[in-house]
Amino acid sequence: MLVLGVESSCDETSVAVVKDGKEVLSCFTNTQIKIHEKFGGVVPEVASRHHVYQVSMVFEEALKAAGVTPEEIDLVAVTEGPGLIGSLLVGVNAAKTFSMMYHKPLIGVHHLAGHIYANAIEHEMKFPCIALLVSGGNTELIYMKKHFSFEILGQTLDDAVGEAYDKVARVVGLPYPGGPHVDRLAHEGKDTYHLPRVYLEDGSYNFSFSGLKSAVINLAHNANQRGEEINVNDLCASFQDSVTEVLVRKTLALAKEKGVENIIVAGGVSANKGLKERFMAEAKGFNVCIPSIKYCTDNAAMIAAAGYYQYQEYPGLADLRLNADASLELEDKYPLKEE
Repeated sequence: MLVLGVESSCDETSVAVVKDGKEVLSCFTNTQIKIHEKFGGVVPEVASRHHVYQVSMVFEEALKAAGVTPEEIDLVAVTEGPGLIGSLLVGVNAAKTFSMMYHKPLIGVHHLAGHIYANAIEHEMKFPCIALLVSGGNTELIYMKKHFSFEILGQTLDDAVGEAYDKVARVVGLPYPGGPHVDRLAHEGKDTYHLPRVYLEDGSYNFSFSGLKSAVINLAHNANQRGEEINVNDLCASFQDSVTEVLVRKTLALAKEKGVENIIVAGGVSANKGLKERFMAEAKGFNVCIPSIKYCTDNAAMIAAAGYYQYQEYPGLADLRLNADASLELEDKYPLKEE
């Protein structure tokens, strides 16, 4: 089964062709990082305009690289949400146009399901499992009994972890996107600032990163007021140690409570070297699955892979009324089925 995936939820215009949810025949992505770098973050209107400029070319390049014709595609899967509404609309309308022109079945895929199913491309997804979803907009712990069964048991109460990384990067003068720069410098420093670890006193599996972010801002402000120089490498190391300790230990605690051995890490922050290292060091006895870096960030291969498995569990197709939903919830898109 050849699935054409389309992803445009933020600032990546991506189209992929994936066979049977596993074999990536092509994945062509046009990134806008350099465009938004001068603004220090993604500007929604600028992002949507560049999607319009690039989308036709990306479709053509993905099909060409895969060596297939539009007539050979069996299913079109497109990100319908969540994300930036203008960006989403470009991808959704391009996918609907392709579907209509070539008479191909169409489905809408949740962006976060795509990140989770990026793991299915290179690994065998084993159930039951705990999925730790970490990105610029989301931090969630999800219990999965089987394919496309998502039970959210923990989430951030304020900042997402990727958002916290970008804000801390700005405080210490690092360019956008900040996460990779913080990760790199963290490996050149030591945890000398001993920032707080926020576990929350309610005993839940929720997260909170606003206090940690504020601690970094206050530390930098106070040092500036006193004319003291901050060791940026050490501050990045201290911040990353605090974040990864909480993420990993909460994930392992939930896995132990649920009695599962399989853990999936997904989302853009799953590319973080420090997070991977802590999982490898502390998750003894668990099967931890993390995608390759090229499938951690937004890409259409993950949407095509998710579309393949979604079609098995939710075979209903979309029609030309399919619309983008900037705030689409995972559990609303895929309600839990009664056993």
